[in-house]
Amino acid sequence: MSLSGKTLFITGASRGIGLAIGLRAARDGANVVIAAKTAEPHPKLPGTIYTAAEEIEAVGGKALPLIVDVRDEASVLEGVAKAVDRFGGIDICVNNASAIQLTGTLQTDMKRYDLMNQVNARGSFLTSKACLPHLKAAANPHVLMISPPLDMSAKWFAGHTAYTMAKFGMSMCVLGMSAEFKADGVAFNALWPRTGIATAAIKFALAGDEGMRRCRTPEIMADAAHAVFLKPARDFSGNFLIDDTFLYGEGERDFDKYRVDPSQPLMPDFFVPDDAKPPPGVTLGSGTPAHA
Repeated sequence: MSLSGKTLFITGASRGIGLAIGLRAARDGANVVIAAKTAEPHPKLPGTIYTAAEEIEAVGGKALPLIVDVRDEASVLEGVAKAVDRFGGIDICVNNASAIQLTGTLQTDMKRYDLMNQVNARGSFLTSKACLPHLKAAANPHVLMISPPLDMSAKWFAGHTAYTMAKFGMSMCVLGMSAEFKADGVAFNALWPRTGIATAAIKFALAGDEGMRRCRTPEIMADAAHAVFLKPARDFSGNFLIDDTFLYGEGERDFDKYRVDPSQPLMPDFFVPDDAKPPPGVTLGSGTPAHA
């Protein structure tokens, strides 16, 4: 089972989880469209669409770096058209691009509210919509949202209602579109990490270097995503998956390999339902959850 020759359209793929998913597919010989905004090096954040493309090709994939702003319909449509022109179609769409600000209602200015909703909920809806005509023509089409289970507990809203609304908007696309496009055989699933994932968001916005040590690497999300894409799309849709639980069900038993620092307790992520228990042998530390 392989993704050789498949074409993935991944938003926000210049770094972090999006890039890791692209690299895992590239090792199979996949075509990876890096649809992101970062064309010039950022003073703090690592990677651009061009450095990501170099990494993709270095491990055996074919890369197409595209400057895409998921808030802009014309930008997304142009990106999808260029992807199809280069690779002949789209087999997999990964909605990974996300904006975050963990502030309460009175501390959230409307500019930031709009950004989170435009990138997370609207951007995922738009990108999925733009890819769908091509996905419907693919042999085993998948859409994957990097978004959480729809656990409507007040505790996930109370500290940051605006962010949760925007993030859950991505998951609502999975809920609705998985049913809407069931007859077409297009799978829609959501994937979410149980723990913090060592990305720039953790390091610079949420938990610093100390928090990074309590995270897992992006490779756990990449391995889980890869396993999703190998599933028959007609039979595997509408799922809200937690990375380690899903991988355990797929036969993975070594979760220590994903830890940044095995001597440190793992930091739980937001949005993991209370009844979504970790696999055997996996324990979490205590403390404030951190977002991936």
